[in-house]
Amino acid sequence: MASKDSNGNALEDGDNVHVIKDLKIKGMSKTLKRGNIIKNIRLTNNPQEVECKIGKSQIVLKTRFLKKA
Repeated sequence: MASKDSNGNALEDGDNVHVIKDLKIKGMSKTLKRGNIIKNIRLTNNPQEVECKIGKSQIVLKTRFLKKA
């Protein structure tokens, strides 16, 4: 099953995405704000999650909070 963003667009490794909702990240003091662009996502085994780097931290985000850029 392919990973899809909140609008149903297919996501691939290396895509850039926008955050569509302010997200609090566990273990980090800062919040990911709506509209932030995340570059070079990586798909995981779970089609509802993607890995990405925020600063020096590696995090996993749910695809329902992302929109393909």
